[in-house]
Amino acid sequence: MGDSAVVVGAGIAGLASAIALARTGWRVTVLERSADLGEVGAGLAMSRNAVAAFRGLGFDDDDVAALGYPTWAGGTYDLHGRPILALPDTPATRATVSLVGVHRHRLHAALHRRALDSGVAIITGVPVAAVDPGAPQGASAVVDGREAELVVGADGIRSAMRAAVFPDARPVYSGFSSWRAIAPGAFGDTALRQYWGPRAEFGILRVSDDETYWYGYVAMPQHTVLDDELTAAKAGFARWTPAVREVMDATPPDAVLRHEVDHLPGGVPRYTTGRVVLVGDAAHGTLPTMGQGAATALEDGLCLGLLVGEPVRAGGRLGPALAGFDAARRPRCRALARASVASGRIGAHLGGGWRQTGRNALMRLTPATAVLRGARAAMGWTPPEPAAPVR
Repeated sequence: MGDSAVVVGAGIAGLASAIALARTGWRVTVLERSADLGEVGAGLAMSRNAVAAFRGLGFDDDDVAALGYPTWAGGTYDLHGRPILALPDTPATRATVSLVGVHRHRLHAALHRRALDSGVAIITGVPVAAVDPGAPQGASAVVDGREAELVVGADGIRSAMRAAVFPDARPVYSGFSSWRAIAPGAFGDTALRQYWGPRAEFGILRVSDDETYWYGYVAMPQHTVLDDELTAAKAGFARWTPAVREVMDATPPDAVLRHEVDHLPGGVPRYTTGRVVLVGDAAHGTLPTMGQGAATALEDGLCLGLLVGEPVRAGGRLGPALAGFDAARRPRCRALARASVASGRIGAHLGGGWRQTGRNALMRLTPATAVLRGARAAMGWTPPEPAAPVR
């Protein structure tokens, strides 16, 4: 069998995992349930830990520059555009909360090309519903009739792989839905601006010189059906700052997406079982309130190569390598998930009235240095050294 891996899911986490394993010499096959390969989404803010993981997959300065718009997180404002916690425009601030505004399709396309160039086989139109996880030092794993030394579950928040190996870990609806779109033109500030209102948040981020990503995150009953997503979004944010209304006015109706936001409270009990490892939203789908979904997906993928791919190829046993991956990734991702819940409680999930005015007044007293310390903890991640093989 050799060092063969099957990755289930061809999104950001799956392709990053495939690239990282292939770079260490594994034979990798990616199975994607959709007939057409592509990333559903609009934009994202790549924080510096996401960029570090992307570079760790073999991408260089030119590749990073080609992704999108270099910027930074400018702070939080109320729905009328008044500062709640604005971050000063200083070199230290920009270094700590630097971002690249990225169209998701560009990031996915870069990963797709690199996976193919690395010799990864990608097979579309293959739904996977069951897996025999095997044993790290025993039987091979079997997925969709394919034997593999390692199976990577990277099939998202509604993961069939997770349902097969951890059936009690089920995603739940957050109570919020999110509109997303790319508008033609340059809107808002050069920095990411986030606006908080009663049980709602709106963000504006440049993703190129002439494209602007926006999202509108709002409380909404589950399974809500809307006839016209853009009209509904405009109505929901009609009383917000002109910057919010202007970017929506410039957006074509067919550019607007909406998805209900599910998350996985607590994540799975462990990220590995048998020869199966879960990554990305399949392992730790979190609320989007800290913007770390794509970042942790990239981190997971890179770490799979460094902590599992390399030591096993060097003659180490799979079991200890998988345990090392779980020990490295699960505490960090659980901490980020808890922080995302806490951020939601004081931010987009907070109700109206005195709650808004009280929260805003208190946050205006918060020194920017405290925010930057927290940002360093979340975004100051750097890739680990490759693990030593345990024989």
